[in-house]
Amino acid sequence: MISPVVNDHRGENVMSQDMEELTALNRDYVASVQNCDVKRFDQILAPEFYCSNPDKTLVDRAAFLEQTARPIAIRNLREHDVIIRIMGDFAIIHAATSYTTADGQQATGRYTDCWAKKNGRWLAVSAHVSR
Repeated sequence: MISPVVNDHRGENVMSQDMEELTALNRDYVASVQNCDVKRFDQILAPEFYCSNPDKTLVDRAAFLEQTARPIAIRNLREHDVIIRIMGDFAIIHAATSYTTADGQQATGRYTDCWAKKNGRWLAVSAHVSR
C-alpha cells in the first residue's frame, strides 16, 4: 500500500505524475536489489549517490554498483507500507521490507530513499537500509 504525502504547490497533475514516477522507481529499485540489476541502478542513481548499508558502512555510487553486482542470499524481497513524500524537486520514500533469508527464515527491514528531480528526471541521491 502506498500512502502519498505531498507537500507541494505545483498543481495536482504534476504531483500525480511525480507520484506515479516515484512509485514505479521505488518498485524498480527494490527489484534491482533482488535481481542484482546493476544496469537499472546505473540509470536511476545520481552521480552523488550514497548508501548507508545494514552493516553500518557508507558506500558511494561506484561501491554500491559493485556490491549490487554480487549475488545476494535473500529471496522474495518485497516492499510494503510505502510512504512517498514529495517536496518540490525532492522526495523521500520510507518503506518496510520482508524477505526470506538464505536459511529460509522470514525477516523484515526498513529503508529510506531520497530522490531529486534533475533536468526533469527523478534520480536516487541517498539510501539508508536497516535489517
